[in-house]
Amino acid sequence: MNTMTRTAAAWLLAAAAAWAHAGRPCENQPLQAHAVARGMALALATERALDTSGAEVVVLARAGQDLSQYGLNYSHLGFAYRDTVQGRTVWRVAHKLNHCGSAESALYRQGLGDFFLDRPHRYEAAFVVLDPRLQSQLLPVLRDNQRIAQWHTPRYNMLAYPWAQTYQQSNQWAIETLAGAAEPAASSRRQAQAWLQLRGYEPTTLRLGPLTRLGGRATRANIAFDDHPNDKRFADRIETVTVDSAFAWLQRSGLGAAPVTVR
Repeated sequence: MNTMTRTAAAWLLAAAAAWAHAGRPCENQPLQAHAVARGMALALATERALDTSGAEVVVLARAGQDLSQYGLNYSHLGFAYRDTVQGRTVWRVAHKLNHCGSAESALYRQGLGDFFLDRPHRYEAAFVVLDPRLQSQLLPVLRDNQRIAQWHTPRYNMLAYPWAQTYQQSNQWAIETLAGAAEPAASSRRQAQAWLQLRGYEPTTLRLGPLTRLGGRATRANIAFDDHPNDKRFADRIETVTVDSAFAWLQRSGLGAAPVTVR
């Protein structure tokens, strides 16, 4: 391994260790070299696919957690968009992250490499190319610090109810921001949610019994159920925003194309 290669590898490992404190979950152990290599390989493959798509903005997903028991393929989404850095066109990802399993969250802009250095369950990505008009509406929002935070609530709940404003999970922020960009009158979260309902968005319904809910609420700071309607909660029906439901809705509504998978 030459000096340049060793330096690059050391930088990637250091970046990965720092990144572990920005996303979920927080772990003391740094990423192994093979995990960094696989994450960067996925980032490169995704970049090539995005370049080929001809898009300016896409909805990008990763398989951070194994949600197969719920019939779900992906766990987390954000917006990948073209930007210019020092005269060079690059892809950046805007997304929301929970702070180390806490009840707080923040918005981040990252490169594709950082986006895939989060110990994913599966090294696979998927993206949806949005309708050209929607892309043009979203792009200035994603580049503006104030506007990108307009529909953000820091209080985090992994299973936040889609039609409440007490908490907000990552996928929920993404589709509410999309709604706010698409509809100028949707300046608040409540108005963005109303637009989503009007356009036919349907959340995923998870079947979670009382023991599962109690265990999750008692042991995880980032899980709550008090924003869910009692009639649904006590019937073991927990509705929340998932990547799979967002992808299906984008295609069904004509706001996006069929998902493209990158492995």
